[in-house]
Amino acid sequence: MSAAWMAVVAVGLATVLIKGAGPLVLGDRPLPGWLEGPLDHLAPALLAALVATAVLEHEGRLVIDARLLGLGVAGVAIALRAPILMVVVVAAVTTALTRALA
Repeated sequence: MSAAWMAVVAVGLATVLIKGAGPLVLGDRPLPGWLEGPLDHLAPALLAALVATAVLEHEGRLVIDARLLGLGVAGVAIALRAPILMVVVVAAVTTALTRALA
């Protein structure tokens, strides 16, 4: 088994253990109130970090290119309450046109 597959298996096992630890530790008790707030914001923050990394990073360097313009247009479309499919299409078309014209 290659090192990559060993890493995949290790991460998978760690995920199962972490997910199983919550019910074992808490049982039927609810989460403490001080922990609910940060947990509510964790998923959006991680998603924002992943998007920012995908858009602004290339080979370890900060890059500003057509992807950033597409992300900006998607943000405007979301602010205007466009349907999510429309947001994706407008962002993709904006990025493609920017790349074609540049």
